[in-house]
Amino acid sequence: MSKIIDTAHKPVKSFSSQLAFKVHDEEEFTEAIGSIREGIGRIGQPFDTALAHANLPDEIAEVGGIACIAEEAVKGQQLTVEGYSHGGTIYFYGVVESVLYPGTPSFQRYQYPSTLPQDVRDRATADSERVIRQIGLDWVPFNIEFFWDPDTGRLNLLEVNPRHSQSHAQMFEAVDGAPNHQVMAQLALGRDPRMPRREGEHAVAGKWFYRRFTNATVRHAPTDDEIAAVEEHNPGVRITVLPHDGMRLDELPDQDSYSFELAHLYIGARNEEDMQAKYDRCVAALPFEFDEVGGRT
Repeated sequence: MSKIIDTAHKPVKSFSSQLAFKVHDEEEFTEAIGSIREGIGRIGQPFDTALAHANLPDEIAEVGGIACIAEEAVKGQQLTVEGYSHGGTIYFYGVVESVLYPGTPSFQRYQYPSTLPQDVRDRATADSERVIRQIGLDWVPFNIEFFWDPDTGRLNLLEVNPRHSQSHAQMFEAVDGAPNHQVMAQLALGRDPRMPRREGEHAVAGKWFYRRFTNATVRHAPTDDEIAAVEEHNPGVRITVLPHDGMRLDELPDQDSYSFELAHLYIGARNEEDMQAKYDRCVAALPFEFDEVGGRT
């Protein structure tokens, strides 16, 4: 049991931190395993169907898609390197920074370009190139996630994703002038998809996650007209509201283990301060109303 304390537990196949838990003691471990067992089949079973069509190493085939991994609980600031491999040439087109809500493991926003020190971004890019060459990944977009610990300088590799991140698409378009979907499409056509750089309308962009950390029933969610009014008063903003009237937040699909997403706000701005101000104005103007029901805290 001591080996699972102070670790992170998650399914081998998931997304957006769904069913991922930090475990500090035996009680938290028991609670996490119960939640994972209840929900792991939603993605694990389709993943098993896909694996059945692949020629897998024995050690992978024996585990399958309905399994978990325990990881060292690393700390620091998270960043993601995006790039692609094309005929043996590896090209990087951006580093995205992930910012958490203070004191939680829940994302507040993804931000592009990253504001982390240049030497950290350079190290992450160099490590990414070594990883891609070592595993032989070619003719594919990828994104590689890292944690940088500013206290120790340590750079920890979290995961390698053999795809572009769709969550980053509007940010790249806002800043560079084209979404990263272009990379996937051009590679599929056998072309070198060189991305434009800094040709967009904004100097900085972010995908913001407006969250609530306790369960509730939605008495009123912003209507399309109310959302459009907020967007009109805040140029460079696009808003997607997730819950609807009468919905309990714990009915929302694909949430992390600690919070509920109310809205996604894609924001382009002059600088980080301008982006924060736009977010604050939008959140204050979105007319959500809730009735408390208890639940997740």
